[in-house]
Amino acid sequence: ATPIPRTLQFSLMAARDLSIIRTPPPNRQSIHTERRIFNDELIKDSIYYEVNRGGQVFFVHNRVKSLPEIAGMIQKLCPDIEVGMAHGQLEAKQLEKKLIDFIDYKYDVLVCTNIIETGLDIANANTIIINNAQNFGMSDLHQLRGRVGRSNRKAFCYLFTPPISVLTSEARKRIRTLEENSELGSGFQIAMKDLDIRGAGNLLGGEQSGFISDIGFETYQKILEEAVHELKETEFKDLFKEDLDKKRQYVRDVEIDTDIEMLIPDAYIPVIQERLLLYTELDTISDEAGLSSFKMKLKDRFGTIPKQVDELVDALRLRWICKELGFERLSYKNNKLRCFFMANAQSSYFESELFQKLLKFVSIDGQKMGLTLKQSKNFLIVIKERCKNLREVKAILDRMGE
Repeated sequence: ATPIPRTLQFSLMAARDLSIIRTPPPNRQSIHTERRIFNDELIKDSIYYEVNRGGQVFFVHNRVKSLPEIAGMIQKLCPDIEVGMAHGQLEAKQLEKKLIDFIDYKYDVLVCTNIIETGLDIANANTIIINNAQNFGMSDLHQLRGRVGRSNRKAFCYLFTPPISVLTSEARKRIRTLEENSELGSGFQIAMKDLDIRGAGNLLGGEQSGFISDIGFETYQKILEEAVHELKETEFKDLFKEDLDKKRQYVRDVEIDTDIEMLIPDAYIPVIQERLLLYTELDTISDEAGLSSFKMKLKDRFGTIPKQVDELVDALRLRWICKELGFERLSYKNNKLRCFFMANAQSSYFESELFQKLLKFVSIDGQKMGLTLKQSKNFLIVIKERCKNLREVKAILDRMGE
């Protein structure tokens, strides 16, 4: 399903459970989604193409008053096609009869309002044309598109809008999101983008607009997660004791500071938006299997992976280890390694068995490896001189975590 932004936000902040079903039914194909300007020839061609292969068509026009005009126009364009009409102002029995007639192939095209967006499963209908798509919300468009493609046939969804230049910024984002996320199982990505565009609203209020756009979704989410985590560890630690014992994470994020070039080069992927999407995807990866899959896709799409990307991947591995060990920041410059423990001296981390184990390692085995401890004004720092590369840095951190 595609939840409203606030519902999704509750799940992301761990207030509600979240399940994602990514596996489609067997033999399903993705729905070809395309934005077009209203075009009589396209309407005629798409209807005849679908009907000639034995299928049926939805034409969605969300204005009851002008629905008969649209039905008449389609009948004029395709005189040998049977056209039906359905909307919410019909009597219940009339509406039911129209839909049953459509299911029974008495109509080739059903001109209707968005009343069809839920509850219909008509496998033979595999083309949908949505008129004035810019006036629909993202969830509505996703649900309407879901009315087709419910068999093993290739389905088509045409989003009719005015020229892109006259659309509002939010309408452009909604339409572009639907076009870009047409693969099977992409509902979650659409919901996330909807949350980004519309905001989460007040956590305890009824408003559906929020202030995410002012600071960006990622920053907002990070601040909220940190606040929830802090409350779990302090005021509500008794309530969440079992969860905290199972998976205690002292460090939420790690800063890597280095003079090594770590990035996706412009020459490798020239499109800025594509690079940003890949950075975002890389940031969400949390295991070696995910990294291997990421690198495989990267090589398949863009060719041999440059050294800077390999260094970036190595840095991500360092972030994982630093989180486990309790380091908030790792600095590697001029072949000198410095690992900074948490700045919050009141954290329960400093009373943990993990911290005591690290101190013992540095004081005994660490001396043989050239590790030293230094206390600055705000941080306790582990220092190692003369590290050759990030691989050696990882080996040192691995030894500390054993």
